[in-house]
Amino acid sequence: MPLTETFCPYPECNERFSADLPAGRTKTTCPKCNRAITARLAAVFATLEREQEKRKRMGLVNCDNEAKAGPGYEETFVAVVEDVRSLFNVGAVFRTADGAGMDKVYLCGITGAPPRKEIEKVSLGAENTVNWEWSFGCVPILRQLKERGFQIVALEKTDNSQPLAQLLSEGKITRPVCLVVGNEVSGVSAEALALSDIVADLPMRGMKESLNVSVAFGIAVYAISEKL
Repeated sequence: MPLTETFCPYPECNERFSADLPAGRTKTTCPKCNRAITARLAAVFATLEREQEKRKRMGLVNCDNEAKAGPGYEETFVAVVEDVRSLFNVGAVFRTADGAGMDKVYLCGITGAPPRKEIEKVSLGAENTVNWEWSFGCVPILRQLKERGFQIVALEKTDNSQPLAQLLSEGKITRPVCLVVGNEVSGVSAEALALSDIVADLPMRGMKESLNVSVAFGIAVYAISEKL
């Protein structure tokens, strides 16, 4: 049975190992983090790596808006957008972040980053007015934010989540704050939830259990910005 060298595409792992991959097999398990690795997932991260190299060459790895930066400027309201697949949703996030006056947006995992025409179609140029940074994984970003004193608020419906409006009215959410939103299907990852100080949700009064991620993001961002 042939041994093939592969690597774990999850940023917080990146383990390189030899795997038994018979002809036709497209899935294995990382011996370090024990997570499944599919050929498709590995291809997605390979594509993201190429895009990141392209952004580096263009000087767009960390897009800082010079108009905001200045003496005494301090970030107090940021977002982590984790594994959002739709570039149109990413564009909507940028436009909302600009409208609500957010300081920075961290794009993580498979979340696409500028320059992409799909993002620009919805953002209408907001990616040029909102500070943003792209990273393979959200865990290092969240840890850095916590060290800087940010309160991490994940927007996700779980057994322990609480209504966002209630949390705001009770004064349990304070600046500096980071709002975390996740994948359109699977939501915020277990790793991000584990690092969150608060897990908030939006009430669903119909048959559906969740809103589109960009819509939920917009509701939460404006609720937080108006209250704080």
